[in-house]
Amino acid sequence: MQQLYSEPIKPELVRDRLAEIRAAGVTVAGALTPQRTQDLYETVVAAGVDLFVIRGTTVSAEHVSSVAEPLNLKKFIYDLDVPVIVGGAATYTAALHLMRTGAAGVLVGFGGGAASTTRATLGLHAPMATAVADVAGARRDYLDESGGRYVHVIADGGVGTSGDIVKALAMGADAVMLGVALARATDAPGRGFHWGPEAHHSKLPRGRRVAVDRVGPLEQVLFGPAPVADGTANLIGALKKSMATTGYSDLKEFQRVEVVVAPYGH
Repeated sequence: MQQLYSEPIKPELVRDRLAEIRAAGVTVAGALTPQRTQDLYETVVAAGVDLFVIRGTTVSAEHVSSVAEPLNLKKFIYDLDVPVIVGGAATYTAALHLMRTGAAGVLVGFGGGAASTTRATLGLHAPMATAVADVAGARRDYLDESGGRYVHVIADGGVGTSGDIVKALAMGADAVMLGVALARATDAPGRGFHWGPEAHHSKLPRGRRVAVDRVGPLEQVLFGPAPVADGTANLIGALKKSMATTGYSDLKEFQRVEVVVAPYGH
């Protein structure tokens, strides 16, 4: 992975790929790490993105670097004309600080994805249920503090099955980031493999390339019918069934469902 990613980033390729996605008529999001944001954000914005994402293992309100000028998120977000999503964050305080910068959404979690080795490499891990609940608490308090400004909470990491999606939303997430869950599609570009952005770090990789069992086309992964009973297919159908079973028809109401701690594996 390090060898594959050793080629310098070419802004024109970033621009062309974003243009290709836009031509497909779908929502376009451009994502950069905090270290790359200053150098490449103009290229990303000029390509006509609908969302701008700043994503790292953990992101604070001001990214500090010994080799580059710190990224002042509050000023950066204020100057942009597109919504900005920032993460990761795993605590109430860190998330609240990010919300105060003007972020439209906060990515929650680090170290929990199927391809991530952050826990083994750095010794850092945030249980997703706790992290999402804490950040949802920060969202509630910031809603009052800001006079009604709602910031979306997005679970990012460890959401590999339909059951994981259901639990993330129940804990307070508005949305989820899906990696390995979509990599299982037979028409996914990874061709049966998945890897996270940390896998290519030149000095300290914190991810790996993992093989995944391919379930079926993306349509089947998302909407069924499911050929297996392990939560890897018909993700949306499973969410609907779970909400119906617990008596909810609206996601915001579903965030109020009673949650209990159960033994691992149950």
